[in-house]
Order: sequence, then structure tokens, then C-alpha cells
Amino acid sequence: MNGVRDIRTTTLDNGLRVVSDRMDSVETTSVGVWVNAGARDEHLEINGISHLLEHMAFKGTERRDAYAIASEIEAVGGQLNAYTSRENTAYYAKVLKENVPLAIDLMGDILQHSVMAEEELARERAVILQEIRQANDTPDDIVFDHFQESAFPDQPMGRPVLGRPEVVNAMDKEGVLSYMSERYGAPNLIVSAAGRIDHDELVQLSEETFTALPDHQKFKRQSAKYSGGDFRETRDLEQVHLVLGVEGLSYRDEDFYAASALSALLGGGMSSRLFQEIREKRGLAYAVSSFLSCYTDTGVFGIYAGTGPSEAADLVPLILDEIDKVKTQVMTKEVERSRAQLKASLLMGLESTSSRCEQLAQQMLVFGRPVPTDEIVEKVEAVDAAAVGRVANRLFQGAPTIAAIGPVINVTAYKDIAKRLG
Repeated sequence: MNGVRDIRTTTLDNGLRVVSDRMDSVETTSVGVWVNAGARDEHLEINGISHLLEHMAFKGTERRDAYAIASEIEAVGGQLNAYTSRENTAYYAKVLKENVPLAIDLMGDILQHSVMAEEELARERAVILQEIRQANDTPDDIVFDHFQESAFPDQPMGRPVLGRPEVVNAMDKEGVLSYMSERYGAPNLIVSAAGRIDHDELVQLSEETFTALPDHQKFKRQSAKYSGGDFRETRDLEQVHLVLGVEGLSYRDEDFYAASALSALLGGGMSSRLFQEIREKRGLAYAVSSFLSCYTDTGVFGIYAGTGPSEAADLVPLILDEIDKVKTQVMTKEVERSRAQLKASLLMGLESTSSRCEQLAQQMLVFGRPVPTDEIVEKVEAVDAAAVGRVANRLFQGAPTIAAIGPVINVTAYKDIAKRLG
């Protein structure tokens, strides 16, 4: 399967890594820069600075103002965007093949020559404060932040990506530029591209463009320590929004694919156990699903549901019942369905230049190399019922984490949940 892919990597003299996946069947290219720094790399007093920096990168450079950055990419029909996560920050574009030099030039400009004008900084702080308020007003969104903070209390991994209003409001130009200088060193960056792209051309463009990056990596990432915990906030809502979870595992863990199959089996679609039992048979929730969030050194396995105040009393016990069952009863046909879902997601993603571009960048950040598709498929196909049962027993033990927002009075007590999982 991977034999038809033309994937190449090069490391420049300054430490910048360049990776590409050539696709001759398309006329477009997705290209971006992934920075190995995110919310978990922030000290308490600068929580949210990665996200603020991502916003500010588009607000003007020594050569372009904010309008020029937007208009130049849109003048050729391209798209330029960015995102911040707990472990990295990404700046990426999708353009026609002939406009790759423009995309690289734009990203090189915003990542090396941003001016961080005070008036733009003040405006963008206000925008992010609105974004934080919007998240706080969206219970099925903000409950995941509370879950993360309860799972990893008093440490960077548990802090919100958006930051806290009082911290964001205090950030200044010098602090943002200092953070950028420390985190955005060439060895900490990946230039990734997929589509109609020539690797040698991409390397040459990167060499010519990224000449002003620091050539160091000054910071060391703090290890994460899962603790588990209980967060409940009473709000006047129609539903209780609840996340229940346990310590997960890292991308590098040998059980990663078995845990992925477990998540698909337990709550990964309409045929999953949780959906069938909680929604279809009992009508206790409109939305119920499971998720596996992995990082480079840890992770969480969680289950989300939204339910009514009276139904909340039955919800968690039923979830715990399904967890008990999956520890001892895993059917081969369920695992086959889960494997099919994982393979389909992987292979369908290969049809998208954007998905290939991001996949390559993430693989380089986590594993230091592109991971061949047939290697992934082989590991997925190796997952059997015994492996899923084993990883269920491995994960569902010890201190749980629960976060609930809404009319939470009927949600099962933490000590009772811990006793079931203990």
C-alpha cells in the first residue's frame, strides 16, 4: 500500500525538517509548518500564549499588514489558517501547485518577521477573551476543559488551550516575542507538504525562506502526571453534560491500536455498545460517545454524554456496566467492525492532501519519521478480541476523572464511580 507513495524527508543545516508526500493525481498542494510547542509547554503565568501567538502571526509583518496576508493568499484562490493544540501549533495553507512558493513565503514571513504591533495585540486579546467567553457559554465544549484540568491538576497538561482571561489580558509584546524566540527554533519545526509537490523544490524554498529562525531548542517539556479528579458545576441547563474517563496511553504505546479499537467498539458510532444501550434501548441520551486522546507521553480515555436531569441517575451506572462487560466479553465480529472503521478512516484520509500533510507532520513530531501506511494497517489488523479485552482491563482501573455541568444533583457520586473502577 505504501509502495505507491513518494514520501521524502530532509533535514536542513539549521535543524529544520522538511517532509513531503507527492501526489501526481491532484492539482493542489497542502503545505504547512508544525511547531512542537503548545499549551502544555506554557508556564502558569503565560497560559494561553501559544494560542495568542498563533492569532498574532497573521496580524502583520515587516513586509505585510494583516490585510495583505489575507488578500495575497485569497487572490490565488488559496486558504491560509492555523490552530493550537496541547502539544503543537500549526500554520498551513492549501493552494494550486504553482502557488506553493507564495504559501511558503507567507508562512516564512509570519513566523520570522511578525511585528506584534501593540494596537493589534490589544485587539486580538479582546477577540480571544470573546472566544473564551463563547467556550464558557457552550457546556458541551467547556466540559472537556474541566475534564482535562481534573485529570491533570496543577500542571501545564491540564490547563486550557485558550488560557484564562486574566492571564491573556496581561500578555504583552515582549512576552509573546520572547516565547516565540524560545519555542520556534528551527529544530522544533516541521515543514510538511502533500499533493502536487516536488521535494527538491520544497527543500530549496525552505532553505531560502527560513533563514531567520533561531537554531536552538531552549525549552524542555514538562512531563505530565495523571491524577484523576471530580469537577461538578451546577448550571440552569436543560441537560447534564458529562465526561467520565480514566488515564489513557501515549501514541508510542504498544497498545495504541488496541485502545483505538476499544474506543470504536465502545462508543465509536451508531452500532457501538454505548450508543445502542444508552440511546437506542433506553433513550437516556441524544449524544453518547467515547474518545481516546493521546499525547507523546500520556493520554486519556473518556466517554461523553448529554442527558436530562432525571435520567442522570441511571446514566453513569449504565456506562460502568458497559465498561465491566467489555473487560470480559468482546466478540470477534465487534473487533472486525472496529478494525474496519479504523482502516477506512486511515485510507479515506489518504485521498485528501490536507489529511496527508497533517498526518506526515504529526508522525514526524511523535516518531521522528513518516510511518508507512502498510505498517499502520498491519498493526490495526493484528488487533483481536483478546487484545481489546486486555487493554480494557488495563485502562479501566484506578482513579477516574469526571466532569459534569448542568443540573448535576443526580450524577453518581465520585466515590461510587471510583469503587466500581478500583
